[in-house]
Amino acid sequence: MLGFHKNGLASVTLVPSQGGAFEVLVDGKEVYSKLKTGQFPDEMQLVNKLMSARLA
Repeated sequence: MLGFHKNGLASVTLVPSQGGAFEVLVDGKEVYSKLKTGQFPDEMQLVNKLMSARLA
């Protein structure tokens, strides 16, 4: 995933969690939530969501 965004990301922060959470936020806005969907995104789904968030 970072390969697609290496030139457009200032930083990436991983925050340990409990309860099966996998939440992705861009500038504080939720891009993906495993807690809401019940499943992990595939890589391209997440890349597309990140690209859309960066363009918004």
